[in-house]
Amino acid sequence: MKILVIGSGGREHTIVWKLAQSSLVDKIYAAPGNPGIAELAECVPIKSENIGELIKFAQNVDIVVVGPETPLADGIVDELPKNKTFGPTKRGAMIESDKSYSKKIMRDTNIPTADFETFYKLEAAQKFIKSNRTYPIVIKASGLAAGKGVIIAETEKEANVALSTMMSEKTFGEAGDKVVIEEYLEGEEVSVLAFTDGKDFIPLVPSQDHKKLMEGDKGLNTGGMGAYARAVLTEKEVGNIVENVLAPCVWGMKKDGITYKGILYAGLMITAKGHKVLEFNCRFGDPETQAILPLIDSDLMEPILATIEGNLKSVKIKFKNEYAICVVLASAGYPGNYEKGKEITGLSKVPTNGCTVFHAGTSTKDNKIITAGGRVMGITGLGNTLKGAKDNVYSAISKVYFEGMYYRKDIGDKGLS
Repeated sequence: MKILVIGSGGREHTIVWKLAQSSLVDKIYAAPGNPGIAELAECVPIKSENIGELIKFAQNVDIVVVGPETPLADGIVDELPKNKTFGPTKRGAMIESDKSYSKKIMRDTNIPTADFETFYKLEAAQKFIKSNRTYPIVIKASGLAAGKGVIIAETEKEANVALSTMMSEKTFGEAGDKVVIEEYLEGEEVSVLAFTDGKDFIPLVPSQDHKKLMEGDKGLNTGGMGAYARAVLTEKEVGNIVENVLAPCVWGMKKDGITYKGILYAGLMITAKGHKVLEFNCRFGDPETQAILPLIDSDLMEPILATIEGNLKSVKIKFKNEYAICVVLASAGYPGNYEKGKEITGLSKVPTNGCTVFHAGTSTKDNKIITAGGRVMGITGLGNTLKGAKDNVYSAISKVYFEGMYYRKDIGDKGLS
């Protein structure tokens, strides 16, 4: 089969890397891809936002795998044949692209989540803030904001600044036209991703993302500074989350006339009162994918095809009895302004046994790999224990260098403690 993977980040590099191992795959294209992906697939210069050109090119392939949320939210799946595209429709993608809709689904189906209110007008949100007596609180842009549209406000003043940033200054564009204000939850975060064909589910190993820029979960929110897999939850607890979170979500969308197919991602907080959903996503996470897919010990193409065909019950996924840690290497200044064009050295010195480099914001110039984004790449290390995985990944990172390179040194420590 010929496969087209849409996207250019570390998540898409990982998907391509895993699909390249499939006996069912003959050829992989990536649009637009990156230098790491180019070692495994043929990259075509079509941006993931260019739906029209992607649809034209997709006529040349058998299966399309959509990586990022934006083309899903823009309805690319609706424009392609249903029997060849992996990912939810535009309405299905609202579970991520419209947080107010997502919270409505949770409320309607009794999925445990933080108390919340949705606001369409700045004045109404400000009035609510003025009456609020409990801090911190969480303020979220309702639309897509590349994982950065969430602000934890410690005071009324910070909350008003956040509202102004989102709704008046439009820092996140149309994503801030609506905001969700919700209670702050304390506990351990964990992500549970699962394949679903709208009826059945195959969960992947649980993972824990690290959103904050600095060690100890301090600093600004980012798209993710690292993740580790086999995190926090037992197999039985994952099963309970499938039954009490993922299944009701899919059922709730079904009542709205949406048959959800693809990856459903639940970001949860394990609180003293049990698990509560922070958010749903409509695709593989980034950087969770870089920690999860290397632990799959079977053909990734099989559940993808079964999901598309509505036959997921016939497939099983095998997992390695190992742990994985992915650490993101970022440019200085990220998630704010950062410089590009810094040469990356040492990649050839990263050991291939137990470690893998997944490119994200990279490019090429004069036959050299250079930085081209805020999150430049992720390095994933495997180990028989979480400690072993951590030792492997940080040893590999020590081989790599670019000017201004920044990374957290505590990815996986919560699991170790």
